[in-house]
Amino acid sequence: MHPLVERLRGTLLPAVVTPMDSDGVVAYDALTAYAGALTAQSVGGLAVWAHTGRGLYLSPGDRAKVLETWRQATDVPIVAGVGVPRATEASGLQEAADATVEMALAAAAGGADAVMVYPLAALGDLPDGDAQAVALHERVAAESGLPLVGFYLHGEAGGYPYSPSLIKDLLSLPSMLGVKTATLDRAIGCQDAIWAGRGTGKLLITGEDRMYGPSFMWGADTALVGIASAQVELSAAVLRAWTAGDHSGFLTASDRLDRFAAATFYAPIEGYVQRMLWAAEWEGLMPAEAAHDPYGPDLPPGERDLVIRCLEELHA
Repeated sequence: MHPLVERLRGTLLPAVVTPMDSDGVVAYDALTAYAGALTAQSVGGLAVWAHTGRGLYLSPGDRAKVLETWRQATDVPIVAGVGVPRATEASGLQEAADATVEMALAAAAGGADAVMVYPLAALGDLPDGDAQAVALHERVAAESGLPLVGFYLHGEAGGYPYSPSLIKDLLSLPSMLGVKTATLDRAIGCQDAIWAGRGTGKLLITGEDRMYGPSFMWGADTALVGIASAQVELSAAVLRAWTAGDHSGFLTASDRLDRFAAATFYAPIEGYVQRMLWAAEWEGLMPAEAAHDPYGPDLPPGERDLVIRCLEELHA
């Protein structure tokens, strides 16, 4: 078993945002300050280039500099997301696989400790899609030399439902640290995915911002979530209470986190990145001019008010 499995088990890995201006230019001074503030909190690792950080949309140069900034800020393990935007899959599966491997090589060169492989949604339309998914993970591991996190992503963000049998096949690979579930609102799919990993010894990673507490009750033992990009302590408190067997504390912490999740994770779900940036700004983690998500939908001003009102109530 890879040593990172036990190092990360029971810990929180925020899927971090990338501070940008309204034109999509990365604000590196703001990123440096944000990285310092976030890594001073209770994190067991970090996820860069993930969906929350718009990693697939950054230029290769920006990706490298973003990873370098986080690597300089901390010695905790860094997991880098690797893949292609959903629209890019139209160019062909081979090209998408090649781009995924290339990104994994860049992650290894930049000092990442592991990579999280974005699923290719197009594989869900093929009769041998599961086998090709396994082959992609094997190729990424072989060529990058890094251990992997699988990524069961489903919904408007892309991906396709990973069957329990595919999850078992992935977790049987020596290179796999675990599988992260991010099913958004598919409770049964999330539960089945976690259950499929039981007994493997690998990490059962929740990425469920709206089913965070329940996912631990179903068996998740580690968290890699976008909601922690702005709220580390709210997220960590839930995991900490569950791990300690403090069920009263778990209910209290879950209620607080879910109140924030209700104000940030709703349709359009892709708007959650901007809502996290608003929250990070309010928390003083970055300036307003760096709290923009140019890749998400336009959101009405009232949504920002909802996020801030929720935070004010939680801090009251």
